[in-house]
Amino acid sequence: MKTIKNILQNKPADIYSVDPSSAVLHALEVMMDKNISALLVISEGELKGIFTERDYARKIILNGRSSKSTRVEEVMTADLITASSNDTIEHCMQIMTSKHIRHLPVIEETKLSGIISIGDVIGHLIHTQKQTIEHLEQYINS
Repeated sequence: MKTIKNILQNKPADIYSVDPSSAVLHALEVMMDKNISALLVISEGELKGIFTERDYARKIILNGRSSKSTRVEEVMTADLITASSNDTIEHCMQIMTSKHIRHLPVIEETKLSGIISIGDVIGHLIHTQKQTIEHLEQYINS
């Protein structure tokens, strides 16, 4: 059974983050620059939360708050759901679906080792299914 480790091995190891005291505008600029939809919030090496486009839409825009004067820690999601690299891809997909989340930080013991998105999970599943189909076609044709 495939695990999150398989996804992390095939994606860049870059982990983008901001400090909790950063302005939301700065977080949005990083997200735009890196073409990502979520940033981990890290302070002194410790994972404190996640800031997503959804957080921005629901907690800034819809509440009439300013991106320049609001700090990330005021609107981030602090109650994090995380995964381990040994968790199966199916298990993580179930969590993401049932909790309506699109990003899972991956923690090993107490250390952050990466982040996966629902896009990463779906991409991996599509790749695996494509390989299975190719193997079955080769078997049938031989």
